[in-house]
Amino acid sequence: MEVQWFLLLQFLAHIIADYFFQTDALAEDKNNLGFKSKFLVWHILMVFVFSWLLSLQIEFFIGSGIIAIFHYLIDGFKPKLNRHKTLGKYAFFIDQLMHLLVLTAVTLWFDAYYGWDPLWEIPVSFKTGVTVVAFLLTLKPTNIFIKQVFCAAEVQMISDNELPNAGKLIGILERILTLTFIIIGQFQAVGFLIAAKSVLRYKDTETLKTEYVLIGTMLSFGVAVLLGIFINSL
Repeated sequence: MEVQWFLLLQFLAHIIADYFFQTDALAEDKNNLGFKSKFLVWHILMVFVFSWLLSLQIEFFIGSGIIAIFHYLIDGFKPKLNRHKTLGKYAFFIDQLMHLLVLTAVTLWFDAYYGWDPLWEIPVSFKTGVTVVAFLLTLKPTNIFIKQVFCAAEVQMISDNELPNAGKLIGILERILTLTFIIIGQFQAVGFLIAAKSVLRYKDTETLKTEYVLIGTMLSFGVAVLLGIFINSL
């Protein structure tokens, strides 16, 4: 269980640093300029700080340093990956997979050779920790994930005169509600949410927009449902 907590905390550190402590504009600058981006150094510093703090162990500064160095290299070379003819549209997924593989390998290596001995005992259960991380994933990370799925599938983004970011907010709210309903066992409420959105969001005559929203809705609900099932299985 200790190793699971260790991995979960490092995953949480990655989410905080990679999604909540960088704006879309700064992330775009880093993705386009790579090593030349002034923001990259700041971002790597955040990666190191959150990894170290959430390790709950002073000695893990070595592991956090290794994670930060690899994070720097992966993000620095990402512009080249973005420009690749075949793999470019999957750059986001490859980037995230590499980050997760690195932090997992470093965490397991440190635990095997040094052991994880946190400064204080975590006052909540592992399932509670997973639940907190799951709710964080339903926020900005899933919005970015859905956007990248559209890009990878070459689905054209639709713009209209709706309120700015309204779709993102709707998606966040529906995922929070869906995840909550699944955790408490109110599965019928999830069906009600899907039905309500399909009726209220768009007219039947707006075919293209309806199909676009349907894809986004299924991805949004799908993420929340999978997270809920995983939590309930613990």
